[in-house]
Amino acid sequence: MKTGFLFAGALMLATTAASAQTLRIGLLDDPDLLDPAPGKSFVGRIVFQSLCDKLVDISPDLKILPRLAVSWETTEDGKVITFKLRDGVTYQDGEKFDAASVKYNIERDKTMPESIRKSDLASVDSVDVIDPLTVRFNLKKPDSTLLAALTDRAGMMVAPEAAKQAGAKFGLNPVCSGPYKFVERVQQDHITLARNPNYWNAKAFSFDKIVFRTIPDSTARLESLRSGDLDIAERIEPTDVKELEAQKEFKVVGVTTLGYQGLTVNVANGPASKAPIGQDKRIRQALSLAIDRQGVMDAVFDGQFSPAGQPVPPVSPYYSDKFPPPTRDLEKAKALLKAAGVEHPVINVRYTTSSRAQKVMEVVQAMAAEAGIEIKLISTEFATQMKVQTDGDYEISFIGWSGRPDPDGNIYSFYVCGGGLNDSHYCNKDVDAILNDARLTTEVAARKALYEKFDAIALDELPIIYFYFEKWIWGSTAKLQGFVPNPDGMIRLEGVKLAQ
Repeated sequence: MKTGFLFAGALMLATTAASAQTLRIGLLDDPDLLDPAPGKSFVGRIVFQSLCDKLVDISPDLKILPRLAVSWETTEDGKVITFKLRDGVTYQDGEKFDAASVKYNIERDKTMPESIRKSDLASVDSVDVIDPLTVRFNLKKPDSTLLAALTDRAGMMVAPEAAKQAGAKFGLNPVCSGPYKFVERVQQDHITLARNPNYWNAKAFSFDKIVFRTIPDSTARLESLRSGDLDIAERIEPTDVKELEAQKEFKVVGVTTLGYQGLTVNVANGPASKAPIGQDKRIRQALSLAIDRQGVMDAVFDGQFSPAGQPVPPVSPYYSDKFPPPTRDLEKAKALLKAAGVEHPVINVRYTTSSRAQKVMEVVQAMAAEAGIEIKLISTEFATQMKVQTDGDYEISFIGWSGRPDPDGNIYSFYVCGGGLNDSHYCNKDVDAILNDARLTTEVAARKALYEKFDAIALDELPIIYFYFEKWIWGSTAKLQGFVPNPDGMIRLEGVKLAQ
């Protein structure tokens, strides 16, 4: 059976804005390298959404939509996907977008030493150019997750010649195919993009300039919105929602995320993994049981976020009622520590410099102390935290994942041996086999059963201690029109403008 998708008119041209506008966006963190291949950060994806077009995208109800690919067909055996590409598209430097450039991008993601997209594209054996607007992906085996992966960085297209010339430094001056092109970056301060006049759907974008400002402190970010220095701010604190909603000059919109926040434990990545919590799952289990997840939600987030005990949220059809969030149990936590022979472990936890992360970890620190666990907190700038995780210079990292429409995107790269996001260096061949099997079928019931087998292992060994599910909450000036919240947390600017 062949499956194909063609949404004629799905990306209709919008009317041109009456006058040139600048949009100022407040980000919680500073993005890491602006290259989709090695990129890790959530805020980096927000910038990429305007900078680098993708083969496909997702709608607010998580349907796969055309972007640079206008349609696709999958063979009956699921091992070949053929994409028809959009005609008349160029990269921001004038280079033509075509099937050969798609082949280059996929092969770059699969072979570039710094790339962490290898896990996303592991099923792709080869890419063939059929003609300038037709490209064929030959898969090693059926992969039910590939299209979803292509809605993110694995599907982002960078200009081949610019990428070849820049090599690993491409992210310092990225050239892509999106509606806005890179102008400048000042680390820890701002990133500026300017309109790409040759973009294939340029009339749908109202702004001449986009300025992303990094403001980790939630109070400062909110004040910048109130003072008019920002037009929209991401991740407004839940405790500020009611007050902001009461002011007619502003809007608040929110949506449940696809991801999670958790404690990533270093179990095998270099010398720091030799700490007791990295070597004994009982200590990890004790820490998990010491945390009153709902108590943290009430104390820090006004009860608007939800406790987590697994990698996919309740909005997903793959969420399992068999693995609810752990209930706090101090006596069991103490017993586990005693059995491990470490009744008073000292654990170093890195967290980002955002005020939200600090509040959460201070509450967790107090809760853990009641079980006899001493947590030493280390505040780390976000991009630096990404690097120390990769390098293994941590015991625990309090870090989140923005989530993907397919559960594989929340799990696979974090757990398979050598996975691109597996900063723990956790490796279990049984887990690899389960997760690879889950990629071979599209049947929800069969995949859910496999993910429950995974949960039974992962939630016992706990290389990641799942903590809570967020809502994406955006605050904006009331003049902002056309912004539609999406559960992936991205800021899509088609049809968005500021009222005059």
